[in-house]
Amino acid sequence: MFVNRLSELDLLEKRFVSGKAEFFVLYGRRRVGKTELLARFCEGKRAVFFVSDLGSEISLRTTLSSAINAIIFGPGQMVDAVYSSWEALFQALGQAAQKERLVVVLDEFPYMLTAHPPLASILQKSWDQTLKNSQIMLILCGSYIGMMEETVLGYQAPLYGRRTAQYLLEPLQFKDARLFYPCFPNEDQIRAYAVYGGTPAYLHTIDPNKTLNENIQDNILTRGSYLYDEVRFILQQELREPRNYFAILQAIAAGKTRLNEIKQATGLDGATAY
Repeated sequence: MFVNRLSELDLLEKRFVSGKAEFFVLYGRRRVGKTELLARFCEGKRAVFFVSDLGSEISLRTTLSSAINAIIFGPGQMVDAVYSSWEALFQALGQAAQKERLVVVLDEFPYMLTAHPPLASILQKSWDQTLKNSQIMLILCGSYIGMMEETVLGYQAPLYGRRTAQYLLEPLQFKDARLFYPCFPNEDQIRAYAVYGGTPAYLHTIDPNKTLNENIQDNILTRGSYLYDEVRFILQQELREPRNYFAILQAIAAGKTRLNEIKQATGLDGATAY
């Protein structure tokens, strides 16, 4: 179920028809629908859509090489060549986009940087020397907001100043989120939004044929359910010292809401920002 995101699609479409090279940065928290938005945008377009994983540098380059070869030589062609370097790979993208618009999505870009830290500098040089003079629409996408801001958008980042647009994708608003549970009574729709928020991945777990309480029991409170360990997982992924945040959350859950109470319960220094 794809809901709304019309303004975001419109922004992407305007960049697509700009007639010049585009460097678009899309970022936002996990599960908010970035990949689904980009997949919808790429429908019917000449596109390389690459979703990175935690694989090695060579495995990522091999997979992306295959996607690029499918565009250059056509789908189904037995072309297994792996570009010898990232410089050669970006050069091939520039050539493929020399005369015709080509959308290139590098999803979970922070994973690529983890596998090969020099990649940001390599991409910066490739953009300056080749890609900015082509018909490419390059889209970098990532869930680690801090890392995206530091390595792509930040003043001291290698890619600073190259982007032509950026967008922080936010969770759905209530008017759109409620479309996932239209059969709920109005009060329960408000309660559902308070519990699930506007994150599409969470909203997809709701069974509209069950009551709100049944959904909460099945999706959140039951050990092993999709959302049971979600908070722990997100904190572990996003934060350098998740144990401090777990301690604070546990203290608040135990009714410690004042700063001194939280300090005493956790043993953390109140003068330190977490």
